[in-house]
Amino acid sequence: LGIHSAMSTFRAQQLCRNLIIVQPDFARYKAASMAMRAIFADYTDLIEPLSLDEAYLDVSGQPHCEGSASRMAQEIRARIEREVGITASAGIAPNKLLAKIASDWRKPDGLFVIRPSQVEAFLTPLPVGKIHGVGKVMQAKLTSLGIETVGDLRLRELMELEQRFGRFGK
Repeated sequence: LGIHSAMSTFRAQQLCRNLIIVQPDFARYKAASMAMRAIFADYTDLIEPLSLDEAYLDVSGQPHCEGSASRMAQEIRARIEREVGITASAGIAPNKLLAKIASDWRKPDGLFVIRPSQVEAFLTPLPVGKIHGVGKVMQAKLTSLGIETVGDLRLRELMELEQRFGRFGK
């Protein structure tokens, strides 16, 4: 029906007249969030929370799982499912921008890795709408300029993007 997360309840009700709305249980969500963060802390002190259910972890140089970020992510996901009772997705990449994209790639309950040697090949054909922070309005503006992929975006001069979009252009 076109309903998705982050959609307003009003819009969701327009799309589905028989929509059943379940009251949120924020105390339970907060408890699950704290339990997940405790699991994260077993692997690294470098945790940057984004929301109740999302965080960046820097596991570089950690001794767990023989230093393998992929194995740590698998272990963390398994522990979250076992100890908290929910599934989790993980993205592993050389930086936060790519890790965010990677975590969304195999949702729900998935794992996706972008290795440093794969970054350019992964990014070049990627639709600009997949970049965190590029919403429908910005995507439409970029499309009107003939920019549909990250590869198209990379062909533009930084100065042009800054003039058109200010700080966001950079």
